[in-house]
Amino acid sequence: MQVARQEKDGVEYHISTTSGSRVEWQEEENYKFRLSAFRESLSAHFSAHPDAIYPPQHHTDILAALQEPLEDLSISRKRSRLSWGIPVPNDPEHTMYVWIDALTVYLSSVGYPWKTTGGDGRSAGWPPNVQVIGKDILRFHAIYFPAMLQALGLPLTTRLLAHSHWTVDRAKMSKSVGNVADPIKAIDEFGIDLIRYYLARVGGRFKDDVDWSQEQLQKHSREIISLLGNLFMRATSAKIMKKVAAVKQPDVTLISESSAFAPLLARLKPIAHEVDTQIHGFQLADAVESIVLALQEANLLMTQAAPWAAETPASVAADVQALVFETLRQSAILLQPIMPGKATLLLDSLGVPASLRTMADATFGKGGLGEIRPGVRLFDVDMSKL
Repeated sequence: MQVARQEKDGVEYHISTTSGSRVEWQEEENYKFRLSAFRESLSAHFSAHPDAIYPPQHHTDILAALQEPLEDLSISRKRSRLSWGIPVPNDPEHTMYVWIDALTVYLSSVGYPWKTTGGDGRSAGWPPNVQVIGKDILRFHAIYFPAMLQALGLPLTTRLLAHSHWTVDRAKMSKSVGNVADPIKAIDEFGIDLIRYYLARVGGRFKDDVDWSQEQLQKHSREIISLLGNLFMRATSAKIMKKVAAVKQPDVTLISESSAFAPLLARLKPIAHEVDTQIHGFQLADAVESIVLALQEANLLMTQAAPWAAETPASVAADVQALVFETLRQSAILLQPIMPGKATLLLDSLGVPASLRTMADATFGKGGLGEIRPGVRLFDVDMSKL
C-alpha cells in the first residue's frame, strides 16, 4: 500500500504505508504468472464458501478485491540483483520470487508431486483443514496461492484463519522502532503455560489487534492460578479428604440439581460440546471463558458449601468434592491445547489415565478419576510478584 506525497516543487512521489520509506520505481524483465485468468474462478469459490476465510471481514475484503481486475504476477527477479534464492528452471539468469518459493513449500513439505493412486494428495494430508496466517499476508494466501493451486488442478485449503496482531501502545511491534515485547523474558518470569493462557484468553478472538500488557498478563495469571491451582488444593485439603473417606464416593450424574448444585451442573453438562463448537468456530477466547465460568462456579460452591466445616454433613461434603473434581477433570482435558503442561499435571494428580483425555472424555460424568494425589502445586509462581 502506498500514499502519494508532493515535493515543494510539486513533483509527486509515493510512501510505503508499511515501512514509511519512499517508493523507488524500477523496470526489468521478469517471468509472470497469469493471475488475471483466475479472478472469476476464485470469486466463484469464495462466494460459494462464505466460511472459507475467518474473520468474516477478511472474507469480505477478498471478495471485494476479486471484483476488480487482477494484474498478472511477477514471479522472478534478475539474478544480477538477487543472487540468493531458487533459480528459475531452465533460466539461471532469473531467481524465483520469494513468495512463489514460500507458497510452494506448503506443497513440497507434504511430498508434492504425489505419486499415490489418484495423485490428489489426500493420503499425504492435502488439503489442510485450516491454514493459520497473519492478516498482513492474506492476499498471498487467499489470492495468489489459491490461483496457483487451481492452475495445478489441486484442491484449495478448506479454511484460512487470518489472525490479528499483538501491538504495543496500539502500534505494530517493530525491531527497528524498538517496541517489541520480549517473549523469552515473559516465559522465564511466568512460565510457558501462563503465557499461552494469556494469549488465548485475551487474543483468541482474532478479529482485532490486541495490545500486549504486563498488567493484563499478571491479572490473568492470578485468575487461572486461583481458579485452577487453588481449587485443587482446597478440594484435596486434609480436612475434606478425611471427612469424605468415611462415605461412599458419589456418582456425579446422580447428584441432585438442588439450589446449591444447579449453577455448577448447568455449566458442566454442556461444556464439552460448547468448547468443541467454539474451538472449531475459531472462538478460542470464548472457549477459555466457558472453562473459566465453570471454574468460578466450582470455587463459589466450595465457599458456600464449606465442606471442611464440622457442621457440614460428610455426604454433602462428598457431593461437593465430587463435583469439584469433575470440574477439574473436564477443565483439564479442555485446557490441554492451551496449557498442556499444567493440564497434564492436573490430570495426573486426579489419576486420570492417559487414554481418557480426549475431547470425548470431557463429557460430563464420563468418569476416569483414579487415585488422587493431594497437595500437588500446579503453579510454582511467586504470587507476590503478580
